[in-house]
Amino acid sequence: MQHVVSVLILTNDEHVWQHWKQLPASQWNVVRGHTLNDLPEWQHKGHQLVVLDHVLQAWTEPHWTTLSKGLQCVVMSTAPNETEGQAALTAGARGYIHAYSPVKTLERVLTHVAAGEVWVGERLLSRLLSTVSRQLPPVTQGWQNGLTTREIDVAQRAALGHSNQLIADDLGITERTVRAHLSSVFHKLDVADRLMLTLKVHGINDN
Repeated sequence: MQHVVSVLILTNDEHVWQHWKQLPASQWNVVRGHTLNDLPEWQHKGHQLVVLDHVLQAWTEPHWTTLSKGLQCVVMSTAPNETEGQAALTAGARGYIHAYSPVKTLERVLTHVAAGEVWVGERLLSRLLSTVSRQLPPVTQGWQNGLTTREIDVAQRAALGHSNQLIADDLGITERTVRAHLSSVFHKLDVADRLMLTLKVHGINDN
């Protein structure tokens, strides 16, 4: 029997709520909330997954760190922009998406976040990683063990926030080949996403 995951949707927008209600009940128990006051009770029930409407500006609240502790939060917006997305993710959100993304996309996002991963668009991810890389210690060497020369080339550029297309153009390979190399790198380094790869490259995630 398939495990059903509970997800709290915090929004006062009826249209947005109706869209998220389309998630298949066989996999998702979709519950509606309206304010951040609903979060403590959600945690008390033993649930973690939360989707927050961007209009709540939850991450700007003084007690946001306490409220969100132990939760896996995704911020949704009807008009997403990189500045808002970066602010939300910097404050601890695990994802930032368009509120009206196709249901299949919503499922992928929730599945990734529930598994402890981060979900953001490629442009925003590149911007975030560029910022992170500038603030981290110099690149270390140990992470390269076991990787091919081309995998190292791809990983280094990915850790700088370069998009797949930019990496492909820089190395003279196809974007599909870049994705294949990244998949291999993630597996060999035991990391789930580009953010974890960036930390690994800078010696922050050596466990």
